[in-house]
Amino acid sequence: MTFSNTELLNRIEKNVLNPYRKKPEYADFYSHLKINLPSMIEHLSKLYGNRPDFVYHIEDIVKESCKMYLKRSAAQGGIRNSYTSGNIHSGSQKEVGAVFYVDLFAGKLKDIKKRIPYLKELGITFVHLMPLFKTPSGETDGGYAVSSYRHIAKRFGTMNDLRELIEEFDLNGINLVLDFILNHTSNQHEWAKKAKSGDIKYQNYYYIFKEKKELEEYSPYLRDIFPEVRKGSFTFDESIQSWVWTTFNSYQWDLNYSNPEVFLQMMKEMFFLANLGVKVLRFDAPAFIWKQKGSSCENLPGVHTIIKAFKAIMNVAFPDVLFLSEAIVHPDEIKKYISTGECELSYNPLLMATLWESLATRKTNLLQKSMERYSSLPKGCNWINYIRCHDDIGWTFSDQDAWDIGIDPSGHRHFLNEFYTGKFEGSFAKGLPFQENMHTGDLRISGTLASLAGLEKAILYETEIEVDLSIKRILLLYGIILSMSGYPLIYMGDETGQLNNYRYSDNSEYKDDSRWVHRMPFEEPSDNTSHFSKRIFTGLKSLITFRKNCHAFTGNTIRILDMDNNHIFGFQRINEDSDTKDKLTILANFSEQKQVVYLSGKTIDILSENKFENRVELNVYQFLWLKDEDS
Repeated sequence: MTFSNTELLNRIEKNVLNPYRKKPEYADFYSHLKINLPSMIEHLSKLYGNRPDFVYHIEDIVKESCKMYLKRSAAQGGIRNSYTSGNIHSGSQKEVGAVFYVDLFAGKLKDIKKRIPYLKELGITFVHLMPLFKTPSGETDGGYAVSSYRHIAKRFGTMNDLRELIEEFDLNGINLVLDFILNHTSNQHEWAKKAKSGDIKYQNYYYIFKEKKELEEYSPYLRDIFPEVRKGSFTFDESIQSWVWTTFNSYQWDLNYSNPEVFLQMMKEMFFLANLGVKVLRFDAPAFIWKQKGSSCENLPGVHTIIKAFKAIMNVAFPDVLFLSEAIVHPDEIKKYISTGECELSYNPLLMATLWESLATRKTNLLQKSMERYSSLPKGCNWINYIRCHDDIGWTFSDQDAWDIGIDPSGHRHFLNEFYTGKFEGSFAKGLPFQENMHTGDLRISGTLASLAGLEKAILYETEIEVDLSIKRILLLYGIILSMSGYPLIYMGDETGQLNNYRYSDNSEYKDDSRWVHRMPFEEPSDNTSHFSKRIFTGLKSLITFRKNCHAFTGNTIRILDMDNNHIFGFQRINEDSDTKDKLTILANFSEQKQVVYLSGKTIDILSENKFENRVELNVYQFLWLKDEDS
């Protein structure tokens, strides 16, 4: 059956929506549907349009969307038609995020309420709670081996605790970000259990192969994600005598989105999370969700089609919910995920990687080159800028960018790994290797911000001079992510300079995963807090206050400056939406020596109120936020 969009809309209205037409909220839903149905059909037809039952799947999707919209709208007294429920939708300079594990930060969900004053003191306006839904006992991949999208893990509390926390967040102007783990489930999820019992319907929810030879159509093209754990992307399951696709860990079964029933069921799970009051859904590992024989099965066109279909549907049922892409891939691929029709927000791993690269080399050539090519985004979209997160640091810069400025990318990555694991002579860093591939030499880096920036080594072995330098490095990095286009995100504990916690190796569950060296219990500042912790916290808090009061940081307009001095990174922020076109020039010195640059005219640093005329001198690891003196 083939229908035009108009014919299909009429069919849906008659066959699916008729029972709901007398509901007072129906008119609003129908207006959303009319706008977004063409996009839904366009993307879903690419996935499932060749199926004879395609129209019925569209009808099921619309029916579920309508039921959810009416339920939510009736409960909330109407849903806004545009992104007005919080500044996180508007590109405001007032937005600052925090990310943490529930148990490490507070204990349980209900205990987070006690720490809301601390979050507000720091200026936090949105919070990403690391995975908190039910997982099996034992290995959980840090909560990403989800066995239920609708039940909270007992160690964190209950679903009612989460709802109460969201209400408390709302009262305090804090938006919630939650993970939507869409590539896989745990092998203990209800669907996987039914698949193991022999239920064909649920076996089709996953990629299951009876014969090992079937894997050969995929295996040669796939890379090992966790080479220290195992080789290959498939696990043999004794209960069904079959091979299961497991990209990450053997206990995480990849979902089969070529089955439209999987798309529908995952849409329902997404609706459930959105209906809790979540403002942003963080799409975990989206690059892997579509499989194709003879390919790497990463970043395929089908990935984007799935996400765009989800976005069109969410624009109908939950128009105030944003998507955040966690695609930690090549910069060219990252930008493909970012649009108002796919993911309005995206992590900025390139900025993170090149900031650390500039600290190690004391030069900003690669940082400048990378940001010139990749920093700009479509209107209505924003980067999430971070220095550290719960994961490792990978050197995701473009090889071509490196070659263009005379750097051998392979050799440079080797140098950076040596530097940040402390093996390179003169390194200030104390990091650990993560997932070292003995065949390729590839590895990533674990460690807290403070330990990687030199504070741990300075405290243990050096003098107050080195302590001072390390704190300046930390504040320099914060100064950049707070002034780049997008929203800054702080991994809780880094704002007070917490050091590596090597006791993780005493835990049998964590000992083989070095990322737990920077995943430790949070220590809230107190009168007994060390002077360096207070200095970092106070410095960061002051920068956040300056950011919130500076309208030039609103929006995502940025201009990277071509500096004559390769120790200096420079850029301008311009608020195109303001009548006065508020503008700031940001300069950052990545070296341990004073540096001089020349700018035309008179400027004043809004942080220190120091004034400059043409000649600008920057101290060691200093950064300046300069405005024209007459503006």
